[in-house]
Amino acid sequence: MKKTTSLLCLLLALALFFVSAFADTGAPSINWYEVFVYSYADSDGDGIGDLRGLIGKLDYIRELGYDGIWLMPVMPSPSYHKYDVTDYMNIDPEYGSLDDMGALVKAAHEKGIRLIIDLPVNHTSTQHPWFLSAVNALKKGEDNNPYIEYYNFTKTPDSKTVPVEGTDWHYEEQFSGGSMPDLNLDSQAVREEIREILRFWLTDLNVDGFRLDAVTSFYAGNDPKSIEFLRFLKESAEQIKPGSFLVGECWKGLHQIADYYQSGIDSFFLFPASQAEGYIASSMRARKPAEAYVKNYQKVKDALPDVLWTPFLSNHDTGRTVGLVQGRQAPERVKFAHALLGLMEGFTFTYYGEEIGMAGAGEDPNKRLAMDWGDVPRTNQPPGVTREEYPFPPVNEQMQDPLSIFNYVKALNHLRQTYPEIALGETAFEQVNADSLLMRKSLFDAELYLAVNFSAKETRDITLPASLTLQDGLYTGEEKAVLNGETLSLPPYGIAVLLPKR
Repeated sequence: MKKTTSLLCLLLALALFFVSAFADTGAPSINWYEVFVYSYADSDGDGIGDLRGLIGKLDYIRELGYDGIWLMPVMPSPSYHKYDVTDYMNIDPEYGSLDDMGALVKAAHEKGIRLIIDLPVNHTSTQHPWFLSAVNALKKGEDNNPYIEYYNFTKTPDSKTVPVEGTDWHYEEQFSGGSMPDLNLDSQAVREEIREILRFWLTDLNVDGFRLDAVTSFYAGNDPKSIEFLRFLKESAEQIKPGSFLVGECWKGLHQIADYYQSGIDSFFLFPASQAEGYIASSMRARKPAEAYVKNYQKVKDALPDVLWTPFLSNHDTGRTVGLVQGRQAPERVKFAHALLGLMEGFTFTYYGEEIGMAGAGEDPNKRLAMDWGDVPRTNQPPGVTREEYPFPPVNEQMQDPLSIFNYVKALNHLRQTYPEIALGETAFEQVNADSLLMRKSLFDAELYLAVNFSAKETRDITLPASLTLQDGLYTGEEKAVLNGETLSLPPYGIAVLLPKR
């Protein structure tokens, strides 16, 4: 099915916006990199990653082929993960200052990198001044405190409420633990606060947008109201800073994700493609992997035909890719999984450390281990880590190895930047066999073909149209593709880029 004219116009508008914003790159921001600041890079020797440390790694990120960064929460918080905010318009002192944040955004923009931050507005911390003021008033029997309206207090408790000590009141909390009370998003006062938060980050700090946390929990069990609130966020952001990029965490199936696109949000993470049972990992395990990949790809196209996808393999809440594809002893499987992600349409997001095959599963802290640079000390591990595992060499060693996971991911990212048809074009499958395929990517007048061998051990021959020439490739080992007449021989897990003859 051809993309509609409206979608093509959207893609062109996105490309023009990115190019005009970052003229030195000459390409849209299509490769995004998720960073947990706590575990990334420490600039002051206290063992905790910080914004200055991240500034020192921007060249690394850019050279690796990422042109967008998503920061997990950076606002003040009593927790290590910082999803329970105590001040929406500040930086946690562990990470630095507002001046450091301004310097990070400025430095990223100078290098052609967009930057978005995590925005958790479903709830605050119990230590947020709004909540403290409200609870203090309830304890005194003062019902005229304006901050009481900011939360969902009730005297009829249920499984999603927590008692307010010393009173007969309870507060709603979708995320259990007793420290993250839900905001009352129906309150116009709360919405004005959120609008001011958006304005602060988009204008005062000049960030490029937000990753919106837990969007289905805004109004748990009521998708229409959650969608309406998302529409409010998108319209507010556009009014404040046109072109702001908002991507939502809708941890649901394809059809519910499709419903959430009605909000007007730019994109939603493609959870059905991620994790061990997701489309990519499950396709690799299938008896006929190429056919499975195409079948899964078509599911996405059918459910989300005219929107911008945001596929990913893993993030801070899921097991890492090396575990998803049983890749600890098989780096080629890790590489190929990243390739199958990168061949999808849309803006891909890659979790820090995936470029060197870091591992992590189980408890959340285990998924957020310290980045392994090799030539500098790692940060401290997050509180609660029960297993430290680094199955592959650190960054400094992998950079020197042309066959490393690092250099493969780098080559993949640059391939997507060199040929924007891969990310932004319409995909059609020209040939599909049990473990090989030929796909066509079209974007306006540009067109290319991608031949893919899904076999881990066997070379596969693909008969091509006579008009194609071998232009580029991506390989997990030393063996390269060979084109002999109209027959393309692809090594195991090989990917060839073919262009029509001019």
